[in-house]
Amino acid sequence: MGKILPEGIGEVQEIIDMCDFCVGLSRQLNGSVIPSERPNHAMLEMWNPLGIVGVITAFNFPCAVLGWNACIALVCGNCVVWKGAPTTPLITIAMTRLVAGVLEKNNLPPAIFTSFCGGADIGQAIAKDTRISLVSFTGSSKVGLMLQQTVNQRFGKCLLELSGNNAIIIMDDADIQLAVHSVLFAAVGTAGQRCTTCRRLLLHESIYQRVLDQLLDVYKQVKIGNPLEKGNLLGPLHTSESRKSFERGIEIIKSQGGKILIGGSVIESEGNFVQPTIVEISPNADVVKEELFAPVLYVMKFQTLQEAIEINNSVPQGLSSSIFTRKPEIIFKWIGPLGSDCGIVNVNIPTNGAEIGGAFGGEKATGGGREAGSDSWKQYMRRSTCTINYGNELPLAQGINFG
Repeated sequence: MGKILPEGIGEVQEIIDMCDFCVGLSRQLNGSVIPSERPNHAMLEMWNPLGIVGVITAFNFPCAVLGWNACIALVCGNCVVWKGAPTTPLITIAMTRLVAGVLEKNNLPPAIFTSFCGGADIGQAIAKDTRISLVSFTGSSKVGLMLQQTVNQRFGKCLLELSGNNAIIIMDDADIQLAVHSVLFAAVGTAGQRCTTCRRLLLHESIYQRVLDQLLDVYKQVKIGNPLEKGNLLGPLHTSESRKSFERGIEIIKSQGGKILIGGSVIESEGNFVQPTIVEISPNADVVKEELFAPVLYVMKFQTLQEAIEINNSVPQGLSSSIFTRKPEIIFKWIGPLGSDCGIVNVNIPTNGAEIGGAFGGEKATGGGREAGSDSWKQYMRRSTCTINYGNELPLAQGINFG
């Protein structure tokens, strides 16, 4: 899809790690034993497979996101129907052949894992099919909302991983060098085409110019080119349409008062290369509320922690967020109920690069879904609360007595 080789290798490693994680998880799909208020009764939870899980993934992580979903769905006892992105069909085919080979080797029907290459018509068919109990979708908020409405009409379940509009806050006591390097990777990595890409940089007014000068300096050193060549940090955007979207975005940014500090242009060459871009802009500009899927970073100034938190929370999306500080009182406010409203809330690390051991996902227009670690497996199963009477009498709950 155009990402640099180390990122591609890292993505393949992630699905390997998910396989390892889920092999262990398969022995821990535990339900609760619950004390009963009635004598000679036992209560417990059973977790059973849903049946068939549909997985629709995006171009930017053409195999890792599959791993977050399919590995868990399979160990939970489900079959998987996968629609990969229409622009990355070779990865869809390669992954399917790998999984089918493992199933055949273990005398299992390869159709337990089935994939399709194609467009929106296949996604719509998956959304409408009553045999598919859960549909996990990764993509835009607009498409995710339409898919959710279709699935809800048949009382199916949805797991949504949608748009991000992620902010990094740098406080006046932060480790500046650590923060600058984190922002660079978060904003430029994968050519800005991660849902966890840093789109907004909030700088305390006392360190604003200092951080900005260092950031502009490292941006000038970013090597752009063939993503397979060692040393290149920035490869091309995924498609020519992505490049056109970048150009349209820059025009909108300028029309809303944005000042281009560096970059802002396409690179006239073979491939869909664009310049990594930093924009000085008001947090209230409409364009800041939207997700431009490209290496464009909005920089803005704040005075107080409360103001920074309000800016962070002011966008419709709620995926990832980060703050750089050394003060415990700031850290604990940031991760608490009056802090970030995102599903991923980091301290002294960037907004991207989540570990599989934690649940991945976000709030608000990001969809509310959770994938990979923690107890995300529960979404791929149905829960039964079971009560067993092993006595000879029939006491009723809540002390009800019919005499």
